[in-house]
Amino acid sequence: MSSAIQCPCGQGDYANCCEPLHLKQAVAQSAEQLMRSRYSAFAQQQIDYLIETTALGQQASLDRAAIADWSRQNQWLKLEVIQHQPKLDKTHASVEFKAHYHDGTQQQIHHELSYFVQYKEQWYFLDPTTDQHITMKQPCICGSAKKFKQCCAQFL
Repeated sequence: MSSAIQCPCGQGDYANCCEPLHLKQAVAQSAEQLMRSRYSAFAQQQIDYLIETTALGQQASLDRAAIADWSRQNQWLKLEVIQHQPKLDKTHASVEFKAHYHDGTQQQIHHELSYFVQYKEQWYFLDPTTDQHITMKQPCICGSAKKFKQCCAQFL
């Protein structure tokens, strides 16, 4: 893609912003950067990236077709980051944002407080919508050696 194309996340041109993350030439250095790249992935229909940047134990539960439909059926207008809390604890962060999009009928705003986990120096989105049956004593969905209740449970 041309460097003249504005990045959907609003932080510059796509070639120097989210594209290197989408092409696996770089990894997000913060939860906010990951969230911005995920918004851009929706706009660019980078479904593999969206799945790969979700917590490891949640990836198999994701509905690829539904994600692709959501990505394709909406016109992504603007991302507004409200707040980024980079250190909720040693491995978790949060980002509050508003995703502005047009659903084909009218403009919509999706307002969300998202949680992220860092595992092996890489950030992952904790998806609260996955249909998982995990108990508090099972290994955490993020891949850490901790029990779910001692790690990501409080953020889902």
